[in-house]
Amino acid sequence: MVTMRDVAALAGVSITTVSHVINETRPVAGDTRERVQKAIDETGYTGDAIARSLVMGGTKSLGLAVSLVSHPYFAELIAAIESEATRNGYSLVLIDTRDTPESEQTAVRTLRSRRVDGLLLTPSAGTGGSLVLPELKRLNIPTVLVDRLTVAKDIDQVGPENVQATSGLVKHLAELGHRRIGIVCGQVGVATTEERILGYRLGLGRAGLKWDEALVSQSGWLAPLLDQEDPATAVVAADHLVTVGMLHEARARGLKLGTDLAVVAYDEVEWATLIEPPLTTLAQPVEEIGRTAVKLLLSRIANPERPPETIRLAPSLRHRQSCGC
Repeated sequence: MVTMRDVAALAGVSITTVSHVINETRPVAGDTRERVQKAIDETGYTGDAIARSLVMGGTKSLGLAVSLVSHPYFAELIAAIESEATRNGYSLVLIDTRDTPESEQTAVRTLRSRRVDGLLLTPSAGTGGSLVLPELKRLNIPTVLVDRLTVAKDIDQVGPENVQATSGLVKHLAELGHRRIGIVCGQVGVATTEERILGYRLGLGRAGLKWDEALVSQSGWLAPLLDQEDPATAVVAADHLVTVGMLHEARARGLKLGTDLAVVAYDEVEWATLIEPPLTTLAQPVEEIGRTAVKLLLSRIANPERPPETIRLAPSLRHRQSCGC
């Protein structure tokens, strides 16, 4: 294993000088710094991050605990978080929570064992982070909740605005004359799902339409809304994966979007304009959510006593023709 002593010998400097270059603890002359950096490159020296953390008081790393489902939204979110972390001189340690409370707790403890300077967490379904949040608060671990938020006021969190946005989708469909408006949701117990159902219900009320539980499918399937005596004529898809399933079902039934069935979707998809008719969506500000989460966490690390913040970022409507316009 290459050591700091090896780097110092190759560069012709002291071990202390190498340490100052690596840790930026003291100014080092330009030509000396170049020799040290060249020696590091030639030897492939990486150092001991844990040992360095004991000296520097931090590892310059952030932990991200999230369910690594095959969902384009999370892939884009992770990319945004990593980009912002790197821009601020931090590395990102990513671990899968598998969307279960037990795995989430194990994931968070693993990240803590890596001595990360702070944690970004997307709480698992149905728990609101209940298994790990009390522990993180008790230990004063800098933490930011991302995407799936809670009603708690004592923790930093950032995610999309779901209630008013979904209400707006329902309102739009109602203004087009639809009276049987349904919603298809995916994962039960997830905060974003619950908030979008709440927004759906709010939109119905604002449009003067009655709540009908038969028009809410939490199975992820469109079929229950179409197989009724009085079927839905318009549907809100609560996320990307639900949208894909709905489109398959509509095609299997020979339904034309915007004519036989009006469809609007929460979550922009890259192929929204490639289908016919193009899909009306709510595009989440994913990159901004990721950047803001990292900024909140770094602010918490720098100032542990500042008041917690909850930031909700509104999605933008991409108005196309699947809604029937």
